[in-house]
Amino acid sequence: MPLSTIGFTKTTAENFFGRLQSAGVKKVIDVRLNNTSQLAGFAKSNDLAFFLEAIGGMGYVHQPLLAPDPDMFKAFKKEKGDWTIFKDQFMGLMSERKIESKFNADMFEEACLLCSENLPHECHRSLVADYLNSRWGGVLKVKHL
Repeated sequence: MPLSTIGFTKTTAENFFGRLQSAGVKKVIDVRLNNTSQLAGFAKSNDLAFFLEAIGGMGYVHQPLLAPDPDMFKAFKKEKGDWTIFKDQFMGLMSERKIESKFNADMFEEACLLCSENLPHECHRSLVADYLNSRWGGVLKVKHL
């Protein structure tokens, strides 16, 4: 089951939406804690939902349950925390929230997890994909756009 991930910083709107279209994404699942970011105007929640539908016929849903809590996010991003500590804390939070039982794999088919980070290697969207895949027996075929 294909699942993509994407970040919107350090890219243009043309490149961002083009990558989504080329990957065959049908729905974007926004995993940001705050989906009204000013980092890129096209990525604010209402604008993003409009552009996704208008440009590619894609759906949009915000899932803050798949985001770190505010204190965890602040410690890592704003206070330049350690990735390993953040990763362990966030994986624990997803387990505590039991996100694998609140969603099913079908909801992620042809979807794309969205957050702000340009690259996936130190981004919580990758952790969400890894966590769910580990709980669902590896059914998600994850591709980072």
